[in-house]
Amino acid sequence: MTSQSGTEARDPGSQARAGRLQRLGEWCARHFITVIVLWLIALGGLYGLNATFGGTYSDNFTLPGTQSDDGARVLGRHVPGAGGVGAQVVLHDARQPLTGVRSQIDQAVGSLRTLPHVLSVTSPLPSTPTAPPTGALSPDGRTGYIGIQFNANPTSFGSSYLQGVDAAVQPLRAAGVQVEYGGLLGELARPVPADLTSEIIGFAVAVIVLLVGFGSIIAAAIPLVTALMGVIVGVSCLGLIAAATTFASVSPTLATMIGLGVGIDYALFLITRHRQRLMDGADPVTAAGRAVSTSGRAVIVSGCTVIVALAGLYVSQVSFIGKLGVAAAVTVVTAVVGAITLVPALLGLAGRRIDRYWVRRPVAEGDPAPAPAPKGAVPAERGEGAKRTGPTEPAKGAVHDGWHRYAQRVERRPWWFLLAGLVAVGVLAIPLFSIRLGHIDDGADPTSFTDRRAYDLISAGFGPGANGPFILVVDQSAVPAADRPALASRLDRALTDVPGAASITPLQPSADGQLLTGTAIPSGSPQSAGATSLFHRLKDEVLPSAVSGTGAKTYVTGVTAAMEDFLELLTARLPLIIGVVVALAFVIILIVFRGLLVALKAAVLNLLSIAASYGVVVAVFQWGWGGPLLGISGTVPIESYVPMMMFAIVFGLSMDYEVFLLARVQESWLRTHESKGSVALGLEITARVISCAALIMVSVFAAFILSDNIVVKMLGLGLAVSVLIDATIVRLLLVPAVMTLLGGSAWWLPRWLDRILPEVNREGEEATPYRRSASDGHPGAGVQGPPH
Repeated sequence: MTSQSGTEARDPGSQARAGRLQRLGEWCARHFITVIVLWLIALGGLYGLNATFGGTYSDNFTLPGTQSDDGARVLGRHVPGAGGVGAQVVLHDARQPLTGVRSQIDQAVGSLRTLPHVLSVTSPLPSTPTAPPTGALSPDGRTGYIGIQFNANPTSFGSSYLQGVDAAVQPLRAAGVQVEYGGLLGELARPVPADLTSEIIGFAVAVIVLLVGFGSIIAAAIPLVTALMGVIVGVSCLGLIAAATTFASVSPTLATMIGLGVGIDYALFLITRHRQRLMDGADPVTAAGRAVSTSGRAVIVSGCTVIVALAGLYVSQVSFIGKLGVAAAVTVVTAVVGAITLVPALLGLAGRRIDRYWVRRPVAEGDPAPAPAPKGAVPAERGEGAKRTGPTEPAKGAVHDGWHRYAQRVERRPWWFLLAGLVAVGVLAIPLFSIRLGHIDDGADPTSFTDRRAYDLISAGFGPGANGPFILVVDQSAVPAADRPALASRLDRALTDVPGAASITPLQPSADGQLLTGTAIPSGSPQSAGATSLFHRLKDEVLPSAVSGTGAKTYVTGVTAAMEDFLELLTARLPLIIGVVVALAFVIILIVFRGLLVALKAAVLNLLSIAASYGVVVAVFQWGWGGPLLGISGTVPIESYVPMMMFAIVFGLSMDYEVFLLARVQESWLRTHESKGSVALGLEITARVISCAALIMVSVFAAFILSDNIVVKMLGLGLAVSVLIDATIVRLLLVPAVMTLLGGSAWWLPRWLDRILPEVNREGEEATPYRRSASDGHPGAGVQGPPH
C-alpha cells in the first residue's frame, strides 16, 4: 500500500502545495455562507460597474504595414476626405428616378456632412443635369447610394450615433424613398445579438444530461449555478476591459460560449469526485477539500492549458485576433476560480443532502469496486493515501456497468478500435482539403438586417461586385512631370479588359497631381473567389507591371482590399500559430505526466480531431451540406480567422478530457505498472463523466448556431463538432487504443530530460509523483515501482 508519509518523503514540496489546495477547499466548504456572499457581491458589483462604465464592442482594427493600409494613408494625405473608412446610405425609389427627390437628397447630404467623424459625403446625383454621372446611380436611375467617409470605423461610434444618421435621412423616408445602411454603417445598425435563447437551450440540455447521467437534482444544479455566475462575472470584467481597449463585436458571445462550457465541465469534475468521497463515507467538508486537492488540481492544469492555447493567438501579431483570445480567457479564469472556491462552498451548503432529491439512483464516478484489500490494509478511498491493489480486479459480487465491458473490449482489441477511429477521423477530414478562406460579406446576413437589404439593392442596381469595390491608388510623386502622361497611358492600357473585373473606371489625377485614382468593380460578390483573384491580379501583376521602371508606387485599398490583406496575413501566420500552440501543449502534458510518447500522442491526436472538425465546417458552410437547415443563405467561404480561433480553443479544451483521463490512467500505472489494465480502469472511471461533460459542452456550443451572426454560427458548429469528435472518437477510441498498444513505453522519459523538467503534481497527494530510478534499462523501467 502507498502511504501518505511515503508520498511526502518522495516530494514534500508537492505535498505542501496539495495541502494548500485541500485547505482552500475545506475552508470554502466550512464557510460556505461567506464564500457565497462574496461571490454574490462580486457578481452584483461587477455587473453594475459594467452597466455604468463598460465599453462597447466593434470590429475596428487596422493592419499597419499592409499595402491596403499604406494606400489608405497615401490617399488621405493627398485627397482630403477620401481617406478614412467608407460606408453607404443606399437609396431606392420604385416609383420614379431619384432625380425626382433631388431636394431631399441634397438636404440629407448636407445634414450628413455636419455629423461628427464625417470626412466627406458624396451625392449619387450629378451636380447639374449636364454633368457626367457619378457612378453612384444605377442605369435606371432608381437606385443610388450616398458615399460617406468616416475618420474611423463607424462600428466603434456606438449605437447612439445612428440617431443623427436617421435624422439626416428622414426627409428621404418621408418622401417614400427606401433608405438602407450599407457596409460598416450597416453593421453598426445591426440588432444587438440576442444570445439568451442559445443560453437557455444550452442550460436545458445540460440539466437533462446531468439528471440522466448522475441522477441527483442538487448535484445537477450546482454546475449550472457555478457556470452561470462565472460567466456573468467574466463578461462583466470583459466589458470593463473593453472600456480601455477595443474588442471585436463577437467577443462577448465567444466568452459566453467558452465560459459556460468549461464552467459546467470543471464543476462537474469536482462534484463527481466529491460525491464519490461521500459514498465512501467521508464527511462533506473533508470530501470537498479532497476533491479540490485532486480534481481541482486537474482543473487548474486544464484551465492553464486553455489559457496558454488562447494566448498563442498573439503569435498572429494581429491585435484583433489576440484580443479574441483574451476575451475567451477571461471567462476561463472565472470558471477555474469558481470551480475551486464556489463549488466547494455549494457542496458544503448541500452537505449530505446532495442526493436527497433524485430522478434515478444517484451515481458518481462509476468507480469499480476495489479488489479485496490485503489483511490489515486500510480500505481504499477511506484512509489517507489508500490505494486499490489492482486496476481491474473487482470485488466478489461487484456489478460493473457497460463502460467496464467497453473498456475490456478496447483492452482486448486495441488495433480494431485504433483503425475504426482513424477511418472515422479521416473521412470527416476529407472536405478540409478543399477549404477556401475568405471574408463573409453582407449577402450572408438575414434579410431583417439593413446591411443585407442594402447589399441586395446594390446587387440589383449595379451588380454584386459593387458591394466590394477596390480603390486603385498610384503614387506618381517620384515620377517627373514630363513622364506622367505616358504613365497614365500605360495604366489605362493595362487596366483594359482585366479578367474578373466587371468595370474599372479611368484613373483620374488628384487635385495636387501626385496621385492617380480609380475604382475596380469585381464581377462577383466580395466573398467570391473571383474577387480574391482580381485583388491579387491587380496588386501583384497588373499595376506593378504597368509602373515598372517609372518610380511610381501602386496600392489596392478599400474595405474589401483590407479584408483580403487580413486573409493573406492570417494564412501566412496560421502554421506558426499551430506550431506554437502544439509545442506549448506538448510541453505542458510532458511536464504534468512525464511521458514523452504520452505528450506526443496527445498533440498528434488533437491535430487529427481538429482536422476532422474543420472538414465538417467546410462541408456545411462552404459546400452547403445542410446549410439551409442551420439558417445559412447559400454557400460561404470559411471566415479567415475562424480556423485560427477554433484551433486555439479546441486544442485547449481537448486537454480538459486528456488531463482527466490520463490522470486516472497514470494513477493506476504508478501503483501497478500494469499498462493495459491501467488504461481500461482509467477509461472505465472517466467515461461517464467525459461523455456527460462533452454532451453538455456540445449542447452549449451548438445552441449558438441559432445566432443571426454567420461567424457565431460557424464557431458554434465548429466547436460543438470538435468537442463531440474529441470526446468520442479520440478520447474513447484512439487514446485508449494507442495507450494500450504503447504499454509501458508511453511513460518513458530520458533521464536527462526528467532532471530538467519541473515537478508538477497535478492530482495532489493522491497521485504518486513521477520520479525516475537510477535504472533506465528499457521503456517504462525507469519509473518508480509501487512501494512495498
